[in-house]
Parts: sequence; structure tokens; C-alpha cells
Amino acid sequence: MKLQFDNIQNPQADPFIFEDEGRLYLYVTGKTGITAFSSDSLFGLWKDEGIVCQMEGKEDFWAPSVIRLEDGYYMYTSFNTIGEEFSEFMVVAKADNPLGPFTVQKQLYPRFSIDSHAVKNENGLFLFYAENSTEGQRIGTRIYVDRMLTPDTPANLCRELVVPTMDEEIFKYKPEEPRQWHTLEGPFYFKEGDYHYLMYSGGCYQNDTYHIGYAVAHSEESDLTKLTFEKVTGKDGIFDPVLFQNEVEEGVGHHSVIKWQGEYYAIYHGRDREDGAVRTARVCRLLVKDGRITAERM
Repeated sequence: MKLQFDNIQNPQADPFIFEDEGRLYLYVTGKTGITAFSSDSLFGLWKDEGIVCQMEGKEDFWAPSVIRLEDGYYMYTSFNTIGEEFSEFMVVAKADNPLGPFTVQKQLYPRFSIDSHAVKNENGLFLFYAENSTEGQRIGTRIYVDRMLTPDTPANLCRELVVPTMDEEIFKYKPEEPRQWHTLEGPFYFKEGDYHYLMYSGGCYQNDTYHIGYAVAHSEESDLTKLTFEKVTGKDGIFDPVLFQNEVEEGVGHHSVIKWQGEYYAIYHGRDREDGAVRTARVCRLLVKDGRITAERM
């Protein structure tokens, strides 16, 4: 089910949902900056609030996440420097309210790092994100976590959590390459009971195998850097994602999760098969129980 927006000209790739004082906010990828939308209801009309984070000399602002801490609102995102290649580095921006403007404070890592999700619990502040690795046969982008010493200072003790294990996670197959590049990105973490869930996107958004999968850790541990996640797949490790293309939509991936009015929902992007040009934000119900997630399209 597609969310309803008052400005259908703005695409909604990589949607991150955030609730603050009873109002919902959605932040999306943008060429010139991060655009925000707001609504009183998940299924109501979403108002286009315009660009809330941008920076001179930068473009391709990707996959933001927002968290409210004691001294303000923090956005973690990445972008390209105009005229430079491979310049996507995670940064943190700060604002006094959910609609910004968010001002970039600091670059977090001196290497490729994208697709944030900042999480705070009783043990501190943690950052889930994606970066590259050339270790092993299945090289590529994968999911990591780091502890944040302050909102703009990572501990730099990054721990790898989810790695590629199947061909459906290959980004774009190149027969001339001895090792294929894989992509796991877009992490989103949440906890229900003693189960820790780490959802992610796999593959390339242009491919038929692009999907949303997840991994689980069953533990009372609150230090999220100490968890060991097990990827949930079909029998014998076969491809069996929680959310995938169907006869109506394709390019189903990069999402965030909200527990709203007692039920879990995933807000993800996809493309209508009838035109396939623009990624728009959609919603489906998630059934979460005893270490399993089932998606229920609406």
C-alpha cells in the first residue's frame, strides 16, 4: 500500500520514519538535500515539508536516520562531494526540531559508510550502518555496528554483523570478475522481548532479486556491539526474503520500522510495475513473534 503525499512530484527513496510528540515524520534521499514529510497518521496525508538538510558543494544525500537525544535532534546521513568519486562518508547533523534545518556537525568515518540507523538504549548510543569489505569470496557492502561515545564521536570499534551468503545478494553480476560484488545495506534494528531484529536490504535496487531480509539475536544483552546475529533464510540457506517484488510492485527494499498503535509496520520504497520509474514510499504490516518476521501486504 502506497503512502499518500500532498506533493507527488517528490520521490521517496530510502524512507526513514520517526515519531515525535505524537506526530510522524518521514525523511528521504534527495539529490540536493534530505526532504522531510509529516503527518498526524500513518495512513493519512503526508505533507511535504521541503529540504531539511543540505550543504554547499554536496549532492546525492542518502538514506538518513533521525534520533531525538537530550540536547536536540540528530540526523545521520551521507552524501557525495560534487566533482569527486567515492566520497560517500557518514556525517552527523543537528537541529532543534524534527524539521530542522539540520546543520552538518562532523564526518564520522574516513571511508565509505552509508545507510544509518542510530539506536539508544540503557547501555548507550549505537550506530548501525553499511560499509565495504574485500575479505572472503563474497566481497561487498555489509552491515556493521559501532558504539557512539557522543552523538558525533564513534568509538571506531566497528563490528561486522551481517555478511553476504547467497547469489541473490550480488549487486550486478559481471562474468569477467573472479569475485562478484555483493550488497547488504539499509540496516534497521529493533527489539521485541528478548529478541533483537536487524533488518536490511539485499542486492541491487534495479535487479529482480532486490529484497528485504533480516537477522535475529536471542539475548538479554543490551550492548548491541556484543550481539551475534543469525541471518534468517529458507531451508538450507536458500533465498526466502521477508519482503520482495510481486505482480504489482518491484524494486522493493530499503525500509524503516515503526510500532504504531500497537502494531509493527515497515515503510519501504518500491516502484509500480506499470511505470517503474520512481521509487515511492509504501507500507506493510509486520507480524513479529518469537524471532520471526512475516510481512503482510495491505
